[in-house]
Amino acid sequence: MTGLVIKKNADLFTIESRDGIFNLKPRGTLKKEGIFVGDIVEFDQTIESVLKRKNCLIRPPMANLDRIFIVLSSLPSPDFLLVDKMILCCFVKGIEPIIVVNKEDIAGNEFIQFVEKIYKNVAKIIVCSAKDGNIENLKKEINGICAFAGQSAVGKSSLINAILGEGVARIGELSQRIDRGKQTTRMVSLFKVSEGYIADTAGFSSLEVGMLVELEPREVARYYPDFLPYLEKCKYRSCLHKIVGDCGIIKNVQNGKISEIRYKNYLKIIDSLATKKR
Repeated sequence: MTGLVIKKNADLFTIESRDGIFNLKPRGTLKKEGIFVGDIVEFDQTIESVLKRKNCLIRPPMANLDRIFIVLSSLPSPDFLLVDKMILCCFVKGIEPIIVVNKEDIAGNEFIQFVEKIYKNVAKIIVCSAKDGNIENLKKEINGICAFAGQSAVGKSSLINAILGEGVARIGELSQRIDRGKQTTRMVSLFKVSEGYIADTAGFSSLEVGMLVELEPREVARYYPDFLPYLEKCKYRSCLHKIVGDCGIIKNVQNGKISEIRYKNYLKIIDSLATKKR
């Protein structure tokens, strides 16, 4: 039989299949190889094998993700560098990123339009409010295995609770002193929502941004959908888009077709990668 791993508790895994819900342990060698929430497994009395994954993250520990909702809000002040790193992680792993502007009740049109200007050519943007229960447009986007990410205190737990209608994800309190929230979620479980699943990953704020170290600086630009239309306009194939001249990216930053914020964050990312490579 085959089924989906929807929960892990030590070495006991909860598996959802057409024949019901099973709590099983893996056979000996699989303990070393690792099993993740989101894995499709073959099982009988024990878990016998893990089918091929389309992607896998170590933090949060999940496999076969389809979509990640990257949540931001006007309070706390958004860290757009972190958002861009998360988007890059998604594209590298073959996951669709969706930008979610939460706390619509306090964001204001100016902030929403600012976010839309930055990311309109990058990812789908959803505006909602967990506090007001305005989440129907978000629920419609839950398809396949989905997770939430974003800096602390942007309302990830509140959104999950609003979607599920129950207190699955514990809500952390916003620290007024440092303008950051405290992490509250440590384990991962999948919950069925319509035709998809959402993971209670609300305490994870950074995804697996450490995986970006695997990238070469020259590879980064091809994971930027807002850069892609202009890459061929660079004179040199090895262009890192740092020097003014025959660079299609810089020219389109200057004429406003590419967000200056996105471009500056791109430079920070490739400079950081270059430093780590050295």
